[in-house]
Parts: sequence; C-alpha cells; structure tokens
Amino acid sequence: MSDYLYNKPFRLINIFENKDLREADAGKSISQHIELIIFTRFDEHRHNSNFGCEIWDLDFELIVSETTWEEKFRQSLLKSITDYEKRLYQVEVEIKMTEVEKSFTIRNVTEIKKKVDISIRAKINITGEKYFFNTALFLSPLSS
Repeated sequence: MSDYLYNKPFRLINIFENKDLREADAGKSISQHIELIIFTRFDEHRHNSNFGCEIWDLDFELIVSETTWEEKFRQSLLKSITDYEKRLYQVEVEIKMTEVEKSFTIRNVTEIKKKVDISIRAKINITGEKYFFNTALFLSPLSS
C-alpha cells in the first residue's frame, strides 16, 4: 500500500497543473473509505461486485422489525469494513434507527423519515490508536 493518503474529492486539475494532490491523515482517509463503503451498492463497483453494503437493498424493504433490520445492516457493514478496510482491527459497528417527523405548516404536510445512526469503533493497525466514526442517514420519506 502507498504511504500517501489523499483527500477526496480528488482535484485532478492539480495533476494537469503539475501540483500535488491534497493529502489526508490516516483517520480521515479511513473515514472517507468507510463512507465509500456505505454509499456503494453491491454490484455497483465495476471490478468488485462484493464491495459496498446492504443499505441500498434494505432501504426499500418493508421494515417489520427494526431490530432485525438494524442487525442485517450491522452485519453487512461489519463484513464489508472487515473485508475492505484492512487498516482497522477489533471493529465494532452499532446501528440505531429512529423516526424523525417534520411538519410543513404552509403545505399542511408532515414527513416522517427513518434516521439511521451509524457508529463504528475500532483500532488503527499501524498505531493501535482508537478510531471512531459516526454518521447518520435518512431513509424513505413518508408524507401525509
């Protein structure tokens, strides 16, 4: 693996202007890679159909049990991080789903969205430092 970690998005114009790409530290690089795993659907990556996670298949699934849904997503994300983010070990993934309601009084509409909080704890291989990652996604808006 290269010793250089680059910040995304890449500014390719820098290459054409003979400038360096912006570098990122290990923590930021790992976070950006985990975001890529989360936001990639299975079969979307041209060279590796197993890269990504199941959130995109679960997004439109009828949620009968939030606990079951959370566990399916947690297992999928844990497997993908373990398989594709080799800079981490002792990876723990926590998923929590809640409902968020927003009212638009002018249009007399209420939207209910599922909010998924994702927390990842691990250790960085090279240094043994603790690593934390948190993000939230909103799924399937329902309107009334």
